[in-house]
Amino acid sequence: MTVPGQRVFEVTADRIAADLESGGAAPGDRLPPERDLAVRYGVSRVTLRSALAELAERGIVASAASRGWFVSPPAVLPTTGVQGFAELAAAKGLPTSARVMESEVRASTVDEADRLGIAPGAPVFSLVRLRAIDGNVVVHEHNRIPLAICPEIVDVDFRTASLFTTLRTASPPQIPIVANYEVEARHPTAEERSLLEILDATPVLVADQVALNADRKPIEMTRAVYRADRYRFRGSIAH
Repeated sequence: MTVPGQRVFEVTADRIAADLESGGAAPGDRLPPERDLAVRYGVSRVTLRSALAELAERGIVASAASRGWFVSPPAVLPTTGVQGFAELAAAKGLPTSARVMESEVRASTVDEADRLGIAPGAPVFSLVRLRAIDGNVVVHEHNRIPLAICPEIVDVDFRTASLFTTLRTASPPQIPIVANYEVEARHPTAEERSLLEILDATPVLVADQVALNADRKPIEMTRAVYRADRYRFRGSIAH
C-alpha cells in the first residue's frame, strides 16, 4: 500500500528506516553498498540515492566521503522519539498487560478528522484499552488511527501487540517521529475511578497526543487517563 501522493523515493526511505529500526541498527553501523540496497528494495540507483538523501535530512543516516552510508548517532534515531506505553515499560524491564474494551472501525468525528487531517466521516480504527504494569492498573487509553494508513490493523490482537510497533511495520511503515502532547491534572470521573481502581482522592493525569510521521502527517491520536500516583511525566525543554 502507498500513501496517495507519496513518491517512490519517500516510500523507499520509509522502508529503509523501518528495517534499520526493526533490525536493531546501532549508531555507526555501515549500510550495505548502494548497489545492494537498490536490488533489495527494487529501485534504481537514482531513486535509492534520493531515498538515502531523504533519510539524511531526517537525521537517520549520514554519508562519509568514499566510505558509504552509516547510521546516525542515537540522538536523532527514530527510536529516541515517540514511544508507546509498552515500549517505555519494556525499556525499564516492567511487564505489561492490557484489557481491550473496544476495537472497531467507525466513522471519524469532526474533531478526530480535524486533528488527524482526514475528511469528516472517514474511517478510523478506534482502540480502547485498560493497561497495567506488573498487574497494577495504570492508564485508560483511547487511540484512533486513520484506517487508510494501516488497514491490516483490524486483525491485530492488542491484548498483547504494541500499537506503535504495528504502525512501524505497516506497508508502507508509519513511523511516529514527533508528537504534539498536552497534559492536565484533574479529579477523575466516576467511571475513571472505577476503571483505574481509585479508592481515595488520587487525581488523574490526562494526556492528549497526536503523533506525526517524518512528513509531519498525523498518524495517530490518543487520550490517556493515568493514575497520578502510578505515572510520572518527564520532558526536556530546549531553547
